[in-house]
Amino acid sequence: MIVCAVISIGFLVFIHEGGHYLAARAFGVRVTEFMLGLPGPSIGFTKGETRYGVTAVPLGGYAKVCGMEAGPLQPHLQEVLASLYRRGTANMEDVARDCGISDDEAYNALEELVEWGSVIGPVKADQYNTYRAPRVAPTKRALKKAAAAGLPAPVSYELGQAREVADPHALYESEYRQQYRSLPFWKRSVILLAGIFMNLLFAMLVFIIVFSIIGFQVQHPETGEITTIHASVLQALQAGFMYIGMVIQAVAGLFNPATAAQTVSDSTSIVGIAVMSKDYFQAGLVEALEFMAMISVSLGIMNLLPIPPLDGGRFVVEIFQKGTRKTVSQKAMNYMSLAGMALFLGFFVIMLNQDIQRFGLFRSPWWMIGQREVPLRSLL
Repeated sequence: MIVCAVISIGFLVFIHEGGHYLAARAFGVRVTEFMLGLPGPSIGFTKGETRYGVTAVPLGGYAKVCGMEAGPLQPHLQEVLASLYRRGTANMEDVARDCGISDDEAYNALEELVEWGSVIGPVKADQYNTYRAPRVAPTKRALKKAAAAGLPAPVSYELGQAREVADPHALYESEYRQQYRSLPFWKRSVILLAGIFMNLLFAMLVFIIVFSIIGFQVQHPETGEITTIHASVLQALQAGFMYIGMVIQAVAGLFNPATAAQTVSDSTSIVGIAVMSKDYFQAGLVEALEFMAMISVSLGIMNLLPIPPLDGGRFVVEIFQKGTRKTVSQKAMNYMSLAGMALFLGFFVIMLNQDIQRFGLFRSPWWMIGQREVPLRSLL
């Protein structure tokens, strides 16, 4: 049953991260990694500027969207970027001397450029803080575009190879435009909320497949005859929206002092998820799909909570920055994220204790907070 839960949650988290990836790429933001699994050692391939693959712990997934670090930009980014590209490979001290800045200033600028994907950071084999200009390989589309315009083919460079920098400002601007923080507020918001949208979209598609295409069996109360019913697409969508509304209402119970305790009591941890997944997957394909849809909705709505490091928390920070025209520092974001993680850890411990006492009970997963078991077919 643990395997079923891991596969289900991992797949839905991967879909969620896929939403962030697709939105970022649609707006021209660089994504250096899109992985199936938790961050760590990986195998895969690189296409363009993105590495795709599977990590050593294939649970969930992540997309490394560049430029999402909080706080103001480091000074001297333009000079540091130009210095490193001209050298191709250089240590921190060399860049500091080129730019006439301190080693600490050079280090901070280089690390931010690494986060941008504009610079490759030190590896374990490096004896010093060595940084490299990235490999550049023009795409087929870029080559065709240049040929059609009668222009010289774009130049390719190997990792750490020196290159000419005729206009440092133009180089900096081209790199900055590929960062999340360079986008207007509405585009940043779309990237943040795209993962939630993908979870809800997946659930709605499952509702249509289960209720309209596959159909579901209903037993006549008098004759006992079992018939298969196919709902219309509109009815399936209505059932999906009703279920989403129920989950939102349940999650909102956390913020109501009168219902918060009961909401937590009605929830469960990974133990309950494992029990649920086993029962649903053993029941058949339709039931397994229903389970995936319910988890997907709950995962999406949970991420709307205004608590860092969840998407909803980051979205609230974006609204605060937009309204006050102030930038939240990375240090403040780290503190808020730690507080959010502590809060969720507290919830998890309480719910795990409840599951140990009632192990085997059929309850809702902990991110389906306060949501009692409701047959989806009853919503039609």
